[in-house]
Amino acid sequence: MTPTLAGRIQTRLFMLGTVGVVLTALIVPVLPGTGGGLVATYKSAYLILLAVAVVGVLWELLYHLLMQFRWDKDWPTLLGLVTILPEGLLMFLLLRAGVVPGVGKVAASTFVTMFVFVWIGVWLVSNGPMRVPFVQWRLRGGRLL
Repeated sequence: MTPTLAGRIQTRLFMLGTVGVVLTALIVPVLPGTGGGLVATYKSAYLILLAVAVVGVLWELLYHLLMQFRWDKDWPTLLGLVTILPEGLLMFLLLRAGVVPGVGKVAASTFVTMFVFVWIGVWLVSNGPMRVPFVQWRLRGGRLL
């Protein structure tokens, strides 16, 4: 399957809205470096997840442009995993700059733990179990709608 731009955006938003939400709920109580209380930590974590989704749509546009230079117009799976580095770094810099509204200062250890846990979980589900119940997803270029 070669995902289309619309398919990648839909899949990213769907995965962050389902798997990402669940994994965030699971990781927040054990995040390091949180001192503002559990409710405040959940609020910040979900705002960060929302910011990752919004910025992720912009990433997909950039990735789509870059893929036009590849002969098969697709990323290898490993390259899809490695994109955790630029996306995570950009999100961390945006948080440090105070660009994400409603999120105060976030410790680096807190961000890295949450981001890596959610990213790896979403990547694993989208490259494995998601292919079983959503057979048509694979055949329609990653589009869910």
